[in-house]
Amino acid sequence: MRAVDFNSDMGEGFGPWTIGDGVDHELMAFISSANIATGFHAGDPGTMRRTVERAKALGVGVGAHPGFRDLVGFGRRHINAPAQELVDDILYQLGALREIARAQGVRLQHIKPHGALYMHLARDEEAARLLVENLRVIEPELLLYCMPGSVICRIAQELGQPVVREFYADREYDLSGSIVFTRHVRGYEPQRVAERVLRACQEGVVRTVEGQDLAIEFDSICLHSDTPGALDLVEATRAALDAAGIEVRAPR
Repeated sequence: MRAVDFNSDMGEGFGPWTIGDGVDHELMAFISSANIATGFHAGDPGTMRRTVERAKALGVGVGAHPGFRDLVGFGRRHINAPAQELVDDILYQLGALREIARAQGVRLQHIKPHGALYMHLARDEEAARLLVENLRVIEPELLLYCMPGSVICRIAQELGQPVVREFYADREYDLSGSIVFTRHVRGYEPQRVAERVLRACQEGVVRTVEGQDLAIEFDSICLHSDTPGALDLVEATRAALDAAGIEVRAPR
């Protein structure tokens, strides 16, 4: 791998509240794509605008990060809603960030659902297909960030929506390729996370919770800004990629 995208969730505060260590401003300097919260799980118009401005100043790709309508649960709780309602909510959030970005002269690069919504779309055929069909109408060139091998990845490829497959630096995997929600890689050691990412880039494998290697293909590395010590993790990972001659750049 000679080049890879590096993405992180940004702007996940709300009013005076911040999430994680509040390091978005510093962390943005090390990534190539920002997933900006769009108001339903976190974020507000002012935070969205400021985050877009920061991304524009650093040449970082801007993407919408819509979630379930769940401010209290930070979008991590599953909401059992009809597919049409979920897609309506996603398009509403997408449009909000798109217009805020457009006012700054920035075109959206991608969309990446958040948290429980991301996992729902990874397995729910009806909701995933409906979302992709709508994207084909309103934003046929918008990159869709998703898990390789997921339902929504398959449907997007089938219908022609461009996808960016993700590898999670700060999540564990099992042998099925599923994310194991221990929430974070054990210990959060920057060097351990950096070595894990570098091995995935160079060898195309990740060590699973069962202790065996799993082959993995991906286009983008994701490291969450609310992971404890996120800034140290991102800095170490970026330094390892740079030292290995792997360019960090947005997909387009």
